[in-house]
Order: sequence, then C-alpha cells, then structure tokens
Amino acid sequence: MDQRTEFVLKALSSDNFRRLCRDYGISAKTGYKWKERFMAQGLEGLSEWSRRPAHSPNELSEPEVCAIIRLKQRHPNWGPMKLREVYGRAQADAPSLSSFKRVLERAGMVQKRRTRRASEGGRLFSGRRAQAANEVWTVDFKGWWHDPQGQRCEPLTVRDEHTRFVLESHRMPSARTEAVWERFEWLFERYGLPQSIRSDNGTPFASRGGVLGLSRLSARWVALGLGLERSRPGCPQDNGGHERMHRDMSAELERHPQGWSQAALDAWREEFNFRRPHQALGLKMPGELYTRSARRYEGLPADLDYADALQTRRIHRSGTLIWQGQSILISAAIAGWSVGLSPRTDGLMDVYFAQLLLGQIEPHTRSFIRAASGTNEADNHLNNRKLNP
Repeated sequence: MDQRTEFVLKALSSDNFRRLCRDYGISAKTGYKWKERFMAQGLEGLSEWSRRPAHSPNELSEPEVCAIIRLKQRHPNWGPMKLREVYGRAQADAPSLSSFKRVLERAGMVQKRRTRRASEGGRLFSGRRAQAANEVWTVDFKGWWHDPQGQRCEPLTVRDEHTRFVLESHRMPSARTEAVWERFEWLFERYGLPQSIRSDNGTPFASRGGVLGLSRLSARWVALGLGLERSRPGCPQDNGGHERMHRDMSAELERHPQGWSQAALDAWREEFNFRRPHQALGLKMPGELYTRSARRYEGLPADLDYADALQTRRIHRSGTLIWQGQSILISAAIAGWSVGLSPRTDGLMDVYFAQLLLGQIEPHTRSFIRAASGTNEADNHLNNRKLNP
C-alpha cells in the first residue's frame, strides 16, 4: 500500500509515465488503473478490490431462496442433495447443488460433520450384502422407555437391506416372543418371505446360551426355510444400515408434535419410504424399488420332514431327544420340532434342525457336541439333501 501511494504521488508530476511504471515493476495498464482510482477515490481506491462480479445473471431470486430455507425447516436432518431432489420434483427447474449448499451455509442451517476414522472389522458376520429385494431383512428394537403418559414405548423396526424399504415400525407392548411373532406373521402375509433375516444377539431374536444362539422366535424363522444372520457381539456396525435408520428416526420423531405415538411412527415410515430420496439409491425412494417377495407365507408347518435320507427325533419340552434309550439335551428353543440325524464316517451323528447343523451326538458317551458358533450358513445347509417343510 505504501508503494502504491508513493507511485501515484510521483505519477502526478512525472514526465515519463511508462518509465516510472518500469521502475516500480508494474505494467502501464496497472499504473493507469491505480492513478485513476486515486483520482476518483483517494487513498481508499488503492486497496484491493473484491473479484466477485457486481451482478450475476444466474443469481437466485428471493422466492427461490425462501423456498429452499422453508424446505430445510420442514426437513432439518436432510442434506442439500436430498432437498434439491425434492425441490426438483415439485419445480420444473431446480438450482444447482452448490447453490443449495451456499444458501444453507449462509442461513446457518448446516452443521459440519466430524471426520471419523474407519473402524476395524466393520464387515457383517456372514460377510455378504443383499443384492436384491427380500434377500435380507434386518430387524431390531429401537430400545424402550416410558412416554409422558407412563406407557412403555418399544418400537420394533424391520427393513429390507437392499432397497432400504422400512417394512415395519410398530410400537410394541413388549418384546416377548409371541408378540413379536404376531407382527412377523403379519409382515410375512403382507410382503412374503425373505431369504434371510439379520438381527443382533438380543432377545427375542437370539438366545445367548442356546445352540447357535437359537431362540424360540428364530427357530420359527428357520422352520420356514429362512436363513439366519447375526451381527457379532459388541459390533453394532455389522448392522450399521439399521442403526443409521434408527438415528434418522429419532431425529425426526423427537420433534414430532405427537412424539413416539403409533400415528407418528406410521407418518415417519410413509415419508421415509415414499417421499425421502436416498443418496445410496441414486436419490430414488425405497418405495420405488421394493417389490413383494415371490415366496408366499402359508403358515408355520406343524413339523419338519427330512425325507428318507435322515433319521428323525422329536425334541421334548425339556429340549431333549431320546437316542438309544438315552435322553440327550439339545435345545429347548426347538421343543416340539423334529431334528434330523445323519451318521458320519468318523462315527459321530450330525444333528440338523431344518437347514442348520446344530452339532453332533457322540455315540459312546451319548452326549451332544455343539457346532461352533461361527459356522456359516453355507456350512449349515444339508449336503444335497432336500428338506420338505
């Protein structure tokens, strides 16, 4: 600034303007610019000017800015990409994504995200992701608490992993097996049967002490021919998509005038499935992609038929079966069902429940050896044997 001031003062009395510019290491064009600014504005004219254009032909109008802000106020947890998609569906021409970001930042409606390190071991326990609708359903409880009226609130949520479609968001009176099974029967009748169901290791989906974590509820899923998938204990990231959906649910319903009522849960599910664009789906809605399963639900079978290749034994109420006159404890979760017994070359007897290999009977000690808890679904399928429900 001092050099510019010195230059323009000398320029007012200089006989050779171009030589003066060369002495200060600037072009004649720059020299004339500084001289004109000084003559018009004084010393203030020598400071740096903003390079931003005075007028922009593509500048957003006031109604457009207000529409963006109103849309953000209705959906405070949505990002600019989702907001722009919804805006574009209602209007013929939507502003650019950068314009949405700029408007929201200037309005103070953007919260900077923290950058987190990727955690180790974030893979699903089964190691696979759904590639089609109804390949994997994920299920969980949101957790329970008492609402202002003192009533227990424990929402059960079920979603299709591939399409993100929320099949169920129901406020349950309890997490007991029969209550949850009743809701799943309703889902099976409405949407058909999935190939597999993924859950955590909590009740009623799993039993910590049961063989392969089987519970009375998950045993019924297996009896229907459904595969079981579970996240590893202490690893919620194994079912991360469902956990993220719960976070979105909480953010929306905590500000809903009806709180966590069933009406509010239904309204949230309707918006999530049919009005909220999902970036992972190419900004489509889950309801646009989900289709009902071709596998129809025809009720729970009375028992399982293992064909002629296997011997069968009925599991008693105590969870035991009788083999060679000896009572052997298997699992109370499958009480009332039949298991298949298949001899092995090493003298042991494999014990199957539907498509799951539960373990082996040791003939000499007449004891049951549990299968490893890490046995995957492919290892649990009967080798070239057909199970007839």
